[in-house]
Amino acid sequence: MILATLKDVGKQLLRVKVVDCSADDSRLSRCLNTFDLVALGVGSTLGAGVYVLAGAVARDTAGPAIILSFLIAALASVLAGLCYAEFGARVPKTGSAYLYSYVTVGELWAFITGWNLILSYVIGTSSVARAWSATFDELTGKHIQEFCREHMSMEPEFLADYPDIFAVFIILLLTALLAFGVKESAMVNKIFTCINVLVLVFVIISGLVKGNLENWRLNPDEILNVTGNASVNASFPLPTKKALGNGGFMPFGWTGVFAGAATCFYAFVGFDCIATTGEEVKNPQRAIPIGIVASLLICFVAYFGVSAALTVMMPYYLLDEDSPLPVAFKYVGWEGATYAVAIGSLCALSTSLLGSMFPMPRVIWAMAEDGLLFKCLAKINERTKTPLIATITSGIVAAVMAFLFNLKDLVDLMSIGTLLAYTLVAACVLVLRYQPEQLSTAYEMANTQDDADVPGSDGDANADISPQSEDTASIRNLLSPSNPEPSPRSGRAVSLCTSILGILVCVFSVVAVQGGLAPWSMSLGSVIIVASLLLTFVVFRQPQSKTKLAFKVPLLPFIPVVSMFVNVYLMMQLDKGTWIRFGIWMLIGFLIYFGYGIRNSAEAASSKSVAFAPACSIKGEPMTTEKESFLLSTASSPPDDDD
Repeated sequence: MILATLKDVGKQLLRVKVVDCSADDSRLSRCLNTFDLVALGVGSTLGAGVYVLAGAVARDTAGPAIILSFLIAALASVLAGLCYAEFGARVPKTGSAYLYSYVTVGELWAFITGWNLILSYVIGTSSVARAWSATFDELTGKHIQEFCREHMSMEPEFLADYPDIFAVFIILLLTALLAFGVKESAMVNKIFTCINVLVLVFVIISGLVKGNLENWRLNPDEILNVTGNASVNASFPLPTKKALGNGGFMPFGWTGVFAGAATCFYAFVGFDCIATTGEEVKNPQRAIPIGIVASLLICFVAYFGVSAALTVMMPYYLLDEDSPLPVAFKYVGWEGATYAVAIGSLCALSTSLLGSMFPMPRVIWAMAEDGLLFKCLAKINERTKTPLIATITSGIVAAVMAFLFNLKDLVDLMSIGTLLAYTLVAACVLVLRYQPEQLSTAYEMANTQDDADVPGSDGDANADISPQSEDTASIRNLLSPSNPEPSPRSGRAVSLCTSILGILVCVFSVVAVQGGLAPWSMSLGSVIIVASLLLTFVVFRQPQSKTKLAFKVPLLPFIPVVSMFVNVYLMMQLDKGTWIRFGIWMLIGFLIYFGYGIRNSAEAASSKSVAFAPACSIKGEPMTTEKESFLLSTASSPPDDDD
């Protein structure tokens, strides 16, 4: 009795969503094109960090070699971006990583992913709004800050020094814009993004004109000897030997380059907002992959160019941590250019804010539509075709947080949510590519049913649709499958290997972060790497699905596996306090899921209605039981032998 109950609960937690990808209908407005998605991705990713991050990392961590740090960070981000691009082509629906997890690894993981994405977007929106307010206040002489501190100061430590009314106004203004219509929001985003990119092009060209390559070949001994170094500007304090490092292009060595890459990785976070537009794009299977890859490429070129311009205009040890570009222009005698930088930074903050606010209500709407969050949040405005209630709710929550809290301690929580989503998407791509074609089409709904539920005659028929299934499980069949097509057995082998890989990745990351270069850490890490390579080789030997997609991740299974390692390692770098706050947030989420979502799930309702009634349709044909649907689809369509 207890085992049966546990088995039933396990099935509920791991039930997957069945998506009809052939249906073109959408309750949202399909009005976005590829350029809109590229602008959305660039605007969300290329935020204020490009005006601040390059100076801080170049000065203290990497020196002029920050361009290599951005290159490494971009490669790590592209690994996740390619996985998102394949899923965007495979499942062109609203929901991003939440939906991708739901159709592959089950409902519980999907809820965890969606719940953390909401947290990331809320904190991102609130923190960027406060940064926008602070930047504007700085340009106007800090009058807003002085007034609020004098008349509205707040005492408790966990609250901000003063309520940021201007940040609330900005959030509510953009909330109204998003509720008004997605097309109008996209137009505003494109205008601000174009201005931002033009300013950055101006910065890069300025670096080429006013730069001096000698700043990449600095000698610490000459700099410290003030009388023999005419390039030292008297208005700047003399640096210490530690701040100079070893000089040259890589003053802090490869250690500094990789440490800088870990910081620069977060500069590329934001492209995943493109994946939430699946039901608002005219041609999602083509537009989403192009939008993700193109936006990451544009952002890399911008970060690379700006960091190169900064470090040739001004010696790295003199760069300002808070506002490197204005200081660099003053250093080369172009003080008037600081106004262009101010305009660009405000536009960048605006697009970054819009990029955080745009996907948030869409993830909430997708979860509410599936019954995992309260159903009232799934209401669509009939005129604007936008998720109105979800947009207003998310805007109010973000405004309250921006009004009351100092979000510096919460910003790291954004990283956990985003990196967890990246990791699950990589794992989902790995699992789904190796499933049989019929299973891939139905996204493994058969996992939620017992074999006993299907008439015995299906066993023979199922053998016909999977003639490649191996009769016996053996090492030989595992390492050298005799058939070029995926089978249920090979699909289960890949799922098992991916699960074990996930555990090994977590253990390796904990050991690497906590143990460092200690002998026990190196030994255990080496064993884990060898085991991971063996599992990756087993996955590599399995046949892949030949389903035609507009985009596929190359070099499978290596790119998703490396992406999982990078993302989990970065998660483990976060401090204990962040993980405690993450645990509190997850506790709140589990209370909602187990108290409401698990009983009101749309997948649960469809499975309870009639055991053998159609649950959805694949290519227009209603599904009966899962295995019967595979028979129907095989009988109604000729086999596809093309890759």
